[in-house]
Amino acid sequence: MRFLLINAIAATGLLAGCASTKPAEVLDERTGTTVGALQDPIEFVETAHNAALLGGKRTSFAYLGPLEWDRAGEISYGLWLHVAPGNDKPVGDIHAEGSVRLTLDDGSVVLSPLDKSIAGVGPYRPIAAWGQTAYFQLDVAMLKRMAASQKLDLNFRAPDESLVEFLPSHDTHTTLTQFLHARGITGD
Repeated sequence: MRFLLINAIAATGLLAGCASTKPAEVLDERTGTTVGALQDPIEFVETAHNAALLGGKRTSFAYLGPLEWDRAGEISYGLWLHVAPGNDKPVGDIHAEGSVRLTLDDGSVVLSPLDKSIAGVGPYRPIAAWGQTAYFQLDVAMLKRMAASQKLDLNFRAPDESLVEFLPSHDTHTTLTQFLHARGITGD
């Protein structure tokens, strides 16, 4: 009997470990909207430093997370984005039109900001209190394009109008493909 209990506890632990990598789903109680998201947003590192600490300077990080909002069967999508600046090159206002761009295998796409009130309460939380958080428009075709791309870089317009580039810290292709499957988005 004790052997069965130990096996059951071990199996539960393994299943719990597997579940933590799956996309999440939460209910926004204020709006009654079901929100599909990743367990954790995708982390990006500013390319000028590519390390958390270099020469006494703290690197900037960015975080991106896809969202699916289900409002009584009306499905829409968006991207949550948070920039946690270090003391390297600053990014400008990420809420400004044309200030954020994704670079994919097949080219570059300028992201269009969404009104935050449309987004409601989401499952992602800002990493740094001094960072910037914004929501951007997304449709299924763009989400599929992002998931299919082996390259997914973030570019922000700096106050001097130059671009500040961020690279993902891990494979985005697998993460976004899992999100698509979890949301039931398959095929064409």
